[in-house]
Amino acid sequence: MNQSLPLPGIGVLVTRPQGQARRFMQRILELGGEAWWLPGLEIAPPADMTGFLQVVNGLDRFDWVVFVSPTAVERAWPAIAEHGGLPAGVRVAAVGRGSARELSERGVPDVLTPVADKADSESLLALPELQTMAGQRVAIFRGEGGRTLLAETLGVRGAEVRHAVCYRRVLPSTDVAPVLRAWHKGRIRAVTAFSRDSLDGLVALLTPEGRELLSHTPLFVPHPRIAEHARALGITQTLVTPAGEDGVLQALTEHFAHVHT
Repeated sequence: MNQSLPLPGIGVLVTRPQGQARRFMQRILELGGEAWWLPGLEIAPPADMTGFLQVVNGLDRFDWVVFVSPTAVERAWPAIAEHGGLPAGVRVAAVGRGSARELSERGVPDVLTPVADKADSESLLALPELQTMAGQRVAIFRGEGGRTLLAETLGVRGAEVRHAVCYRRVLPSTDVAPVLRAWHKGRIRAVTAFSRDSLDGLVALLTPEGRELLSHTPLFVPHPRIAEHARALGITQTLVTPAGEDGVLQALTEHFAHVHT
């Protein structure tokens, strides 16, 4: 254990789905922590791909495309690439920096995103570029059952909005026993959740004793809305961090630096 690193031997439970968890867990390891994985949800294709494919086939008719999450980029991109990529002239927006990073890795420059410490629909909608939308056609790539604020607000501002549902969230079949054993031994000292869905899935997967452990472990979440949901579930040791992976890791290192001083 390297005591000079920010998270020396600190066990952090990651609840993100596999694709997003891998990079985040690697970053925890690089900070000296132990990364434990118990996904609160899995990502699956939507039950009906028809609407999504219609949007992808007609992307040249849109003025804007918006990606609500890194998963939306990951799931939508193969079909978009198969149709030649995003059309020239279409403007691209993303709800958070993680989504913008995924787009940048796929060669998409100039993605409109909220300021660094914000990552939600409200912050994107506050940007001046999205205030006057009369006559604009907007495609929103998202998962099943997500928030509708973005589409509703852009519609009120005059845009014609189409949802392109490219994934759905399902409860995974996961063996929780190894994680519970580590938790009982004190090896898991923090939990992270990046969405209400992943938190709901975690609670559903845990045994009663697991839920008791969760209630006594600091939970780090990057948005007040997730924290409010956690408290409604009886998880009182909830800390709201700055947005995104960087914000959660910053809060983890600051918290445990304080604990050890």
